[in-house]
Amino acid sequence: MLRKLLKKMLNFGFVENSQIKYMIIYPPSKINIGLYVTGKRDDGYHNIYSVFYPLKLCDILEFLQFDEGHGASDQLELSGMGIPGDKSGNLLLKACRAVREKSGLPFLKLHLHKQIPVGAGLGGGSSDAASLLKELGQIASPRLDPESLRGMALQLGSDCPFFLDPETSVAVGRGEELKRIEIDLQGYWLSIFNPGIHVSTAEAYGLVEIGEPDYSIEEVLKEPPVVWENRIDNVFEEPVFRMFPRIREIKEELYKSGAAYASMSGSGSSVFGIFDKKARFSGRLGKYHIWTEEL
Repeated sequence: MLRKLLKKMLNFGFVENSQIKYMIIYPPSKINIGLYVTGKRDDGYHNIYSVFYPLKLCDILEFLQFDEGHGASDQLELSGMGIPGDKSGNLLLKACRAVREKSGLPFLKLHLHKQIPVGAGLGGGSSDAASLLKELGQIASPRLDPESLRGMALQLGSDCPFFLDPETSVAVGRGEELKRIEIDLQGYWLSIFNPGIHVSTAEAYGLVEIGEPDYSIEEVLKEPPVVWENRIDNVFEEPVFRMFPRIREIKEELYKSGAAYASMSGSGSSVFGIFDKKARFSGRLGKYHIWTEEL
């Protein structure tokens, strides 16, 4: 279904086909530039301090509206990179139910082609759900206002609100308190590496050191990336590196390959490197390389 649709469409949007409407969207990924856990909250979550930086690496999500004769359920098909677990608990289906509780919404058939690795610190699942929420809010009857969508997004995941309108932002609180900032990375290239390890976010939070950073991330980001190494940290690195030394090795290899800055994203397992020119990767790094883009 997805392949046939892609041949028909150059840009996302509705395409009329009898009584059925198609839509295709491209949920983006993100990296964390710096990540600190500054405290544990009374609600069981943690407060963080990070910068979320959106990337062009995306999933592909198609959905169509069933006609009135369809049964009372949404359907989800998956392709691309595997997603572990029972798909009935997928955030996409939860997003559909959340919108339907607030507004009129037909049942949908969804097809997610996964290109963002799962459990990799790139926000793929959150982006899928938030991107769908944003589109469903426009076709629901009545339409949902931005504040309602934001509340739904936060219920689905702490970084989901960011993906409703992904722009480079300082993130505090659970990650939902966002302040847009500008980072000048013109002329740099970013490459992402993923060893195929699924890191449990809950387990990582149980091992992480809580505290305030020595430097303001947004102030350090005014400097070129070569300055960042000793001033911007991801506090999840040390516990995750102890559990999975291969991830540490990827970061070390990136610096040996000329990265101006390298870091694990989120609670892992992806590691990114920022380079002052487009680089080629072979050997172990080439094996794990999944994405490169010009910034």
